[in-house]
Amino acid sequence: MRPDLRVGLLTREWPPEVYGGAGVHVEYLVRELRRLAEVDVHSFGGTEGGATAHAPDPRLAGANSALQVLSTDLSIAAATAGCDLVHSHTWYADLAGHLSALLHGIPHVVTTHSLEPHRPWKAEQLGGGYALSSWAERTAVLAADAVIAVSRGMARDVLASYPELDPARVHVVSNGIDTEQYAAVAATDVLERHGVDPAVPYALFVGRITRQKGLSHLLRAARDLPGQLVLCAGAPDTPEIAAETEELVTELQRARPGVVWVREMLPRTDVIQLLSHATAFACPSVYEPLGIVNLEAMACGTAVVASAVGGIPEVVVDGVTGRLVPYDETDPRAFEAGLATALASVLDDPAGAGAMGRAGRDRAVEHFGWQAVARATLDVYSSVLR
Repeated sequence: MRPDLRVGLLTREWPPEVYGGAGVHVEYLVRELRRLAEVDVHSFGGTEGGATAHAPDPRLAGANSALQVLSTDLSIAAATAGCDLVHSHTWYADLAGHLSALLHGIPHVVTTHSLEPHRPWKAEQLGGGYALSSWAERTAVLAADAVIAVSRGMARDVLASYPELDPARVHVVSNGIDTEQYAAVAATDVLERHGVDPAVPYALFVGRITRQKGLSHLLRAARDLPGQLVLCAGAPDTPEIAAETEELVTELQRARPGVVWVREMLPRTDVIQLLSHATAFACPSVYEPLGIVNLEAMACGTAVVASAVGGIPEVVVDGVTGRLVPYDETDPRAFEAGLATALASVLDDPAGAGAMGRAGRDRAVEHFGWQAVARATLDVYSSVLR
């Protein structure tokens, strides 16, 4: 324990404004870190648990969103005086951490949940702001006292993207899962409310509508799948990808029955119920440093069918806790065919899917607890404070 240590935890997402895996990571990490040290949370809006919320300069209303992010970072940097160390999550907060380190003379730790060089589609979302987000991430990562990667695959990507970075400053601390909260439940009222038949096997997708999550590949692969397909998909990155998804889902619903699209972001308890009764969880991501949502599915006892990218193979054991599908960006149709085959094999074998789900639950409990993640993170802090 380090009760004498005051950490500034810098994040875009914080409850109640959590929409992705990075936000989930930060929420649970802070809960456990606060048992070991003093933690101040600085967010872009969420205020639960005494977090300090920061907002962009109002004079930038209507400006490129990346400029609004950077102005929020200035506000955060000004507020971290008195911290012994700052720890930033995602490019949104990385520059705040870098400026805090320069301004206050304290160490800066960066956790890389994703990397801008691996997300070129963000130019569609941010325009010239993508150049700014890339600059902010590069500047912070190369100057950081320590860089935490959420998987071994992510660590390799960090060093490949930033070869100037000293490998000794890169540490692997995986994402975690609360296996008491994420556990199978018997109730089916959420399924019935959204038109899901509990008696019919279904594949479930949960995620934002963004190029990274590969939803369009799943929709193209799902035409002949047995059972139902349930999509908990919202918060599109751009109007263009929203329209594309709308068209693909409409076409799929015309071609086959049993396609349920839940567009709103559901409460965690509702998602847990949907995970609990799914025969297969589908993760068609084209880029995923670890994929915390796969851990959530496994903890609920659900078999996972996922693309074999990034850190996913460090979580999903092919043939044991689910199925892995090779992904090649040069041949998306082959990926979609493989995804369809893997999902169909699981949906057609509920007994086998159940065995995979039980193995996944065991793996989540044994290897991905948040207490271990927090202790490993504190070890990284100690290494830069010596």
